[in-house]
Amino acid sequence: MKAGRAEIARAVDKPDPALRLLLLHGPDEAGSRALGARYEKALGADHEHIDIAPAELKSDPARLADEAAATSMFGAASLIRVTNIGDESVDAVSALLESAAAGNPVLAYAGALRKDSKLLKLVEGSPLALHFASYPLEGRDAETEAQALLKAEGLRASRDAIRALTDAAAGDRAILAGEIAKLALYLDASPEHPKSVEPPVVTALVSGHSESDLGALVNAVLGGQPGEAERQIANAALDGIAGIPLIRGGLRRLHLLAELRAEVETGQSVESAIAAKGKSVFWKDRSALSGQLTRWRGPALARAISALNDAERRIKQSGSAGDILAAETLIALSRHAARGR
Repeated sequence: MKAGRAEIARAVDKPDPALRLLLLHGPDEAGSRALGARYEKALGADHEHIDIAPAELKSDPARLADEAAATSMFGAASLIRVTNIGDESVDAVSALLESAAAGNPVLAYAGALRKDSKLLKLVEGSPLALHFASYPLEGRDAETEAQALLKAEGLRASRDAIRALTDAAAGDRAILAGEIAKLALYLDASPEHPKSVEPPVVTALVSGHSESDLGALVNAVLGGQPGEAERQIANAALDGIAGIPLIRGGLRRLHLLAELRAEVETGQSVESAIAAKGKSVFWKDRSALSGQLTRWRGPALARAISALNDAERRIKQSGSAGDILAAETLIALSRHAARGR
């Protein structure tokens, strides 16, 4: 079955014992992971975790149903997790849904799945399975999410401050939550001792640069020009822009491409999908966007978003390579785009 926002909220916060498979997919990896975390929390800490790779399910399709029906020697229930699941696991999922019994739920993550995905069709047609696609936050949804996160941290913010935060997060829930947590720490805020956030504070503390500042770099990376990407990274460094701001510039464009790709796959032309975005797409970027859409398909976009999110997480760790890691990740994406000609 396909879930809407209300249905998925109920499914993750109050798990149905009859549900055998929860598939969380879409280009917003952080959104899927956040829903998965809520689901795991609602199931309880006593659940053992069993992680299975899709390759294992392809070679042994019966394993998923076997694990779902198994009983732990300690009597505790298990949660089976599968990351990056795809059509290679259709036989395994089919066996799970057709089995006589399955007491242990399966939580599966995927990137952007095509509408004709065999896995998606199988899950959508079963009352024992549920799927939900997460997309990057935008517009009112982004502002609503920011307000909820701010409130939880004991922060009050003006509308301008909220917009500055959502612009910097580029639709990524994990980045938005991290930046708000950073603001709360800086202002020593808590729900018991709330503080106000103004735009100058957001500007000073949040790592954000508009895509117009990084347009040439983003176009070189996603347009498959590794040499030009290296040159633009060096130019950005001379302007004091490096590391995470470069990563987020790439993420903003990738999220936009993921939205446009979803429209194109419903039957719209590339030109009409871009035109529908109106002024949110800078006119000088329209030609580059059109070329990038022909290079980047849904699954590749999901992998690229995941790679940049992973790079940012690694950069934030103490002792990381920082600016070098950001540059290497972006150049690797550019080389991948070049091979996609």
